[in-house]
Amino acid sequence: MSIADSFLKDFHHVATIGATEHRGVERQAATEKDRETRDWFVAFAKERGWRVDVDGVGNIFATVEFVPGAPAVLTGSHLDSQPRAGRFDGAYGVLASLHAAAEIERRVRAGELQPNYNLVVVDWFNEEGSRFAPSIMGSSVYTGLMDREEILAVRDLEGTSVREALDGIGYLGTGEGPRELAGYAEIHIEQGRILEREGIELGAVDSSWYTQKIDVEVLGEQSHTGATAMADRRDALVAAAQIILMARDICAEFPAESLVSSVGQMTVEPNSPIVVNSRVHLVADLRANDPAIVQQARDTLMERFQEVAKREDVEVVARDFDIRPNRYFPQEGIELSERVAKDLGFSIRRIQTMAGHDTVPLNTATPTVMLFVPSVDGVSHCEREFTKDEDMVNGLRGLTGVISEMLTGALDGVTYPGTAPEGSGSGSASGEGR
Repeated sequence: MSIADSFLKDFHHVATIGATEHRGVERQAATEKDRETRDWFVAFAKERGWRVDVDGVGNIFATVEFVPGAPAVLTGSHLDSQPRAGRFDGAYGVLASLHAAAEIERRVRAGELQPNYNLVVVDWFNEEGSRFAPSIMGSSVYTGLMDREEILAVRDLEGTSVREALDGIGYLGTGEGPRELAGYAEIHIEQGRILEREGIELGAVDSSWYTQKIDVEVLGEQSHTGATAMADRRDALVAAAQIILMARDICAEFPAESLVSSVGQMTVEPNSPIVVNSRVHLVADLRANDPAIVQQARDTLMERFQEVAKREDVEVVARDFDIRPNRYFPQEGIELSERVAKDLGFSIRRIQTMAGHDTVPLNTATPTVMLFVPSVDGVSHCEREFTKDEDMVNGLRGLTGVISEMLTGALDGVTYPGTAPEGSGSGSASGEGR
């Protein structure tokens, strides 16, 4: 069976784990369905004789050893998903990395490639951040951007901690991933329309947008919806509704498409049909390529939230949360992707990511390369998410080529993270989001 056929067979099989009725998946972090995909990952590695390690925050590392004691090139993505999500986001990158590693091992054993480094495939824990916030947990702990003990203490809406959830599915490990790295490579669906619209086969990610979230708690007073006079109500949900609209409408005050913002999660208490709600918790998400735009929007919203508090006689407690600066990927890695694409006969263009990916924290620890493949209609984080088989296979071939070059030292001595191109932003933004 060819590498393409083997990859597609495995990809479509893994998509049956946690499958939803409209061909999506639901495998939120550290749930039973997440465990099933993790078990599949481990079995794939062990069948090939690769060593498997699970670290203390649930990241899984499968090591293909070529040079004992040498640093490692890491490649991978994540297997967890959003609720009722698409089957491509994250999982494509993990499956492509596993099959790229298997093909590279074949080439090494056949004497076609002489690596300087070992190769490690990783499934990062809780990249999505839907069950446990914030997102990009596993890779951020691995790179030292988040504290492991603090993350293990994070609880979901049901009160279960990360530690308890990982222990419950058997993936609270005691091992560790490679501590000396020669680079990291990841491939992902674009989750935007640019590659599809322009008919381009691969995207070389050159930078990520500035991101910040605002954690908002609205505190009113619980009372009877029928018996409480309108003038006496301190309705937290009414105030929260205004805040949600403010978070959306702020984008219209800046140049078109320069800022995106939304509220994606909200909890309401006591959430009874005959009770005025006393508490609402929500998270607003602001993103722009220019940090000054995010800061200005953030400051304006903070002022307006307090105006709502005064008008509705409630308390609004808002705090900054999960702030991520722009990250620039090393120029040498971008050029490597372009050379590999040219050798394979693929079209490629430079592209930004508006979303967070595991490449963002990894880029602070080692030279990092990220590739995109087209997404049909740019739709993601929903069951309609789709990427064609041929595009996935093209991406697999591109990733295999990039990793092969990295294993032979293509990014040796490269400074990370990269820096912004002089005088401009980088490639066009993709309409994706995490």
